[in-house]
Amino acid sequence: MEIQELLRISHSETGRQQLQHKQGWWSFLMTHRGFHAHLERLPVGSKTFAPPPPAPPPCLRTGLPPFSSGERSDQPQQEEPTVMMMSDVYLPIPGEEKNLDADFTNAKARKESIPMRSFYADDGSSLHPPLGPYFSDGQRRVDYVLAYSIQKPSSSIRRHSSRFGDNFFQRLRRSLSMRSSRAPLQPQEDPEIAARDQRTDYHEDDRRFKRKEFEENLLESGLELEKDEGNKIPGIGFLKIHAPWNVLCREAEFMKLKMPTKKVYEVKQGSNLVEKIRLFIHKVTIPLHPKVEPNRLKDVKPLCHPFSREKQHLFDLSDRDKFFDSKTRSAIVYEILKRTRCSMAGSTSHSMGITSMLGSSVYTSAYPLHDGDIDGVNAEPNDRKLLYEEWASYSVFYKYQPIGLIRKYFGEKVGLYFAWLGVYTQMLIPAAIVGVIVFLYGCATVDDNIPSMEICDGRNNITMCPLCDRVCSYWKLVTACGTARASHLFDNSATVFFSIFMALWAVLFMEHWKRRQMRLNYIWDLTGFGEEEEEEHKDHNRAEYELRVMQKSMRQDQSEPKDEKMKLTCTDRLPAYLTMVVMMGFMITVTFAMVFGVILYRISIKAALHTSTYPVARSNIRATVKGTAAVINLIIIIILDEIYAAIARWLTTLEVPKTDKSFEERLIFKTFILKFVNAFTPIVYLAFFRGRLVGRPGKYLYVVDSYRMEECAHAGCLMELCIQLCITMLGKQLIQNNLFEIGIPKLKKLLRKRKTELDSKEEEELNATLQRHEKDHLLGPFVGINPEYMEMIIQFGMVTLFVASFPLAPLFALLNNIIEIRLDAKKFVMELRRPIAARAKDIGIWYNLLRGLSKVAVIVNAFVIAFTSDFIPRLVYQYTYSPDGSLHGFVNHTLSYFNVSDFEAGTAPVQPDHLDHQVNHHVKVCRYKDYREPPWSSTPYDLSKEFWAILAARLAFVIVFQNVIMLMSDFVDWLIPDIPKDISLQMHKEKILMVELFMKEEQGKRIAAQGSQSQDNLTSPASDNQSQPQPRSRHTIAGW
Repeated sequence: MEIQELLRISHSETGRQQLQHKQGWWSFLMTHRGFHAHLERLPVGSKTFAPPPPAPPPCLRTGLPPFSSGERSDQPQQEEPTVMMMSDVYLPIPGEEKNLDADFTNAKARKESIPMRSFYADDGSSLHPPLGPYFSDGQRRVDYVLAYSIQKPSSSIRRHSSRFGDNFFQRLRRSLSMRSSRAPLQPQEDPEIAARDQRTDYHEDDRRFKRKEFEENLLESGLELEKDEGNKIPGIGFLKIHAPWNVLCREAEFMKLKMPTKKVYEVKQGSNLVEKIRLFIHKVTIPLHPKVEPNRLKDVKPLCHPFSREKQHLFDLSDRDKFFDSKTRSAIVYEILKRTRCSMAGSTSHSMGITSMLGSSVYTSAYPLHDGDIDGVNAEPNDRKLLYEEWASYSVFYKYQPIGLIRKYFGEKVGLYFAWLGVYTQMLIPAAIVGVIVFLYGCATVDDNIPSMEICDGRNNITMCPLCDRVCSYWKLVTACGTARASHLFDNSATVFFSIFMALWAVLFMEHWKRRQMRLNYIWDLTGFGEEEEEEHKDHNRAEYELRVMQKSMRQDQSEPKDEKMKLTCTDRLPAYLTMVVMMGFMITVTFAMVFGVILYRISIKAALHTSTYPVARSNIRATVKGTAAVINLIIIIILDEIYAAIARWLTTLEVPKTDKSFEERLIFKTFILKFVNAFTPIVYLAFFRGRLVGRPGKYLYVVDSYRMEECAHAGCLMELCIQLCITMLGKQLIQNNLFEIGIPKLKKLLRKRKTELDSKEEEELNATLQRHEKDHLLGPFVGINPEYMEMIIQFGMVTLFVASFPLAPLFALLNNIIEIRLDAKKFVMELRRPIAARAKDIGIWYNLLRGLSKVAVIVNAFVIAFTSDFIPRLVYQYTYSPDGSLHGFVNHTLSYFNVSDFEAGTAPVQPDHLDHQVNHHVKVCRYKDYREPPWSSTPYDLSKEFWAILAARLAFVIVFQNVIMLMSDFVDWLIPDIPKDISLQMHKEKILMVELFMKEEQGKRIAAQGSQSQDNLTSPASDNQSQPQPRSRHTIAGW
């Protein structure tokens, strides 16, 4: 319902009475400035605008004084209309009239909590300069920070004073409270104009009221708050949150957090051969481990149990400040923030947590604090500094990652990502070594390769058909000598072995990761972390979803019953789903169009270079076309990647997923599909389509009327596929992954530095005076680890899908990951705010994507070997058509004959004699690579029987290769257990110890109860004369 309609209804007595019974609309009117301007025109004596009996909505019960003026109304308090209170609250209040201490006086009287206060004096100096991330008292640690924008009071006063006069606030209050005049203050001003002029203040005050109620609810939940609005960041206020001990215990029990108990047990190492080998490798690689002191001995592990306040005696609470580390404390506060609600406009059916507060800009950011500074004179030892020294420094690139410390500082989800990245990088070492060996084998045997020797032998004098119409002339096969020799480096018998090796490598990598993941789950005490707990504590409704549901309910007729909880249905999301399908199809079509554009570029530039008068250009046509086309493809891929990422997020936002988990999964799916198609479409074209949709001389296939489809070189398209893979992989890793991650933060820092107009010395002095929450606010927001996963998944596809054509791919991936780990570490430690510690027991959907890619890689490599390379044709010729069982004559066997008189009109070369200076006769027959009948046969230019024999062999190879590799993969999967044997035994031992622990506790309770009862019976006659000692508490029961 629009404000114009409400104002029209309010002109009548009956309409005003109806509005009073609609609490939601009444509250909306009471907070709308246009309505208050309209109210001034109505008769003062009218009592129909008194609010209904229920109290105002919680967001409006702020407790602030109506005004800070020195005047007081002579009217009784009960007669003061609520309109005045609402209007007064929504008007901007000067900063000197705000009394933040008084805001929470009542809250402090209600319960034992620390009220919010400003800890800055009038001159801006700190009353209690803290030594770290603490409250102003220097004792209570800041567990979480909420930032919000604050409006400068002086500007608000000047703006309103210039329009209404200096005493407008006081005159408005007197006119509304005392009802001394019927005339409006500005009779010529329209209510909607007034509302539009003051819309900024309305939204700012609305956010302030919501913050007010939200903070009161936080106090009621037991959190302790402290405001800081006098900081050195203009326009930003901070709300510092501290969770006291009782709140931490309550929430830890609610979240079922596993905490270490006093009971410890010995961790025995396995005695089998695998464990002995693992221990031996561990001892040998001790210099490669980071210098991070463990918190406990490696052969002793505490027994962990979900925290319970009733069983606090089981846990070691000697040092309460360190029992819950900073990661756990911030996670607990975040859980409270997510479920703390702020009612919206008096409607109790729709409420907001911190996600909605951030979505509606009530708060601009929310983040936990880093432990301390990394460098500087006053930098105390902390986990962040240790991570920087032993993880985020390039000088320790050769060392293992401190996964335990990463998990302790950032949480299990981030720790699992870097653990997976470390396992993937380690597994790339043997793959890179084998790939280099295969490449060196190709280099060593290139001079013994008979097909290459035949191509490079000028005595064969084979004249090839033109590569394009009219402008291209005939050419000698010997000119393709360099391409043939280079193709042998990647197209030899060793590449088949390498493809089989990489298929098994992918299976071993997945199995190794599953075992590593189970070991980490045991070490991190996540073995009992079930899906129901994750769903219960993580899946909260998103702010956008709640807003859409609220809008839907507002559109619904108020007279309809609301028995069921309002939610979005498929019908509500149908436009978004249709938009998603259309946009996804359009984006994939754009990718195909870009690839087709590069194809036309190659065709046209080849024809242009053939007509060039420069000898250098004519001598390097193939290299120029291949290299420039690959670079253009790379640029297109990088640009479209950024566009597709934004479009995928936009499409996911349109769908309005209910939970963050659903949003994340949908976003991952869309982004992966678009980026995968974008990265691999040019490669798939080169591998499986180029050279097969050409036709033959005299009957070529044309596109766009005049562009003849390009064909492969005589040695095949494998060399061009290798070039495309190499440039794409190196370019994406160097430019997109590394250069962007280094350059963009540096550029942002440079721009921010230029805006501040401070030199380096002044900037250092300013940073030294900033507090921890101010420094972290200047860091970049944490956007999740999904972009990091996506980079590695695409790289994994590059390594496995087309590895038969590029054996050096694992080596380049290894070198990139060594740099990537340190880049990501530096970004997480230095450039980003600390993420919320999220619990997770696995890497989620990414494991399924990896497993799917490893399966698809087997099929793709089978087709690459069979159809892209000449491996199968060589085998068929050697064992079927060769007279001596060798490859002599193989090149001539793969070439067919064409009579130049059969060229179509207008397609023959304009200068047929434009060959080397040794050719001085007219060409009558040219050769082309295909298996077709010669022109003198009864069926000229038809596919020959050799073609069908080779095709059958290729298909048979694909079937055999795929099934053999799949069978071997399944056998390896079955052979290697998912859970290491020693971990399985230790988990079983933990369960037994846990049962024994509780059995002893129950037995101790029974003994204590029996002793107490018997002692009471013996001492009951003398109980009136002397007091007997009480029985021992269960907190001192033996057994620990």
